[in-house]
Amino acid sequence: MRKAIVMGASSGIGHEVARLLIAQGWTVGVAARRTDKLTDLQTSAPERVITAQIDVTNSVADTQLLQLIGRMGGLDLYFHAAGIGWQNPNLDANKELKTMETNALGFTRMVDCVYRFFETNGGGHIACITSIAGTKGLGPAPAYSATKAMQNTYLQALEQLANSKHLNIHFTDIRPGFVDTPLLAGTSNFPMLMTTEKVAQSIMRAINTRRHVCVIDTRWRILTYLWRHIPNWVWRRMKLN
Repeated sequence: MRKAIVMGASSGIGHEVARLLIAQGWTVGVAARRTDKLTDLQTSAPERVITAQIDVTNSVADTQLLQLIGRMGGLDLYFHAAGIGWQNPNLDANKELKTMETNALGFTRMVDCVYRFFETNGGGHIACITSIAGTKGLGPAPAYSATKAMQNTYLQALEQLANSKHLNIHFTDIRPGFVDTPLLAGTSNFPMLMTTEKVAQSIMRAINTRRHVCVIDTRWRILTYLWRHIPNWVWRRMKLN
C-alpha cells in the first residue's frame, strides 16, 4: 500500500490533495499546526489516515516528521503544502518575516529532512506547492514572491544533487496561479481564480506522471511564459495592483 504525507493538510490545496490520496487508497499522514482541521480526513478512512500536529517553523518539526514516518512504517510520497503569504506593499515587518520563516526556513527544514530519509531508505517522491509568484519579483508581495522563487530554485538544486548521486528521488515543483483558498481570504480582484478541486486534480496527474515542473493551468503557463520574457528594465517600471 502506497504511503504519503501531506504537510499543511488543514485547508486549501493540501486538504483537497489529502482527500484525493485517501480516495485513491493511499495510507496518508496528514499534518498541520491545527489538528482539529484534519478531523474529516481522519474519519473518512480511520484505518488509513494518521494525524500529527506539526508546525514547520518549530525547530523540532523535522524530528516530528520522522516520528510520523515511523508511525506509518515508511514513506513513498511527501507533499508539501504548508505556506503563508500576504500582499504587503507597506512592508509590515511581521508579515515579511513570518513569510520568510515559513516559506523559506520551514520549507527547507522539512524538504531536507525528507530528502535525507529517502537518501537512506531507497528513494521516494517529493512534491511541493510553490507558485507562479516566483517567476518575477512582485512589488505588492515581496517576501512571498521571493520565497517562492527560492523554493523553485531549491527544488531544482536538490533534483540535480539527487541525480548526481544516482538516488531514486523524484521531484515535482507545482506552481499554481491564483487559487480560491484561505490564503486569499479578504482580498479581491484576482484574475483567473481557480478552485481547489480543479487544482488538486491537476496536481494528482502531475504526481502520477512524475512531472518535474507543473504550472497550473494552461492560461497561467502562457502568462508566466510572457512574464519571463519581459525585460527587467520594463518590469521595474510596471505598476502591479
